[in-house]
Amino acid sequence: MPRISEETIRRVADATDIVDLVGSYFPLKRAGSGWRALCPFHNEKTPSFNVTPSRQTFHCFGCGAGGGVFRFVMDYEHIPFT
Repeated sequence: MPRISEETIRRVADATDIVDLVGSYFPLKRAGSGWRALCPFHNEKTPSFNVTPSRQTFHCFGCGAGGGVFRFVMDYEHIPFT
């Protein structure tokens, strides 16, 4: 299988809005300049899952999950990168 170039990976990540991506899986609520929700990676009653559009990242302060668009899809769908 041919290797995906770093440039292609970067272009896809740059073209993907993380708020739209995460919001297509579950509802997000506006919280200041970012977005917030209950974390999909662990059970919780108070939202600790944050999406920061200016950095194109997500982070959960409860379980420590975090990363960019590819990491979110990989963790949520339980699939490897390729």
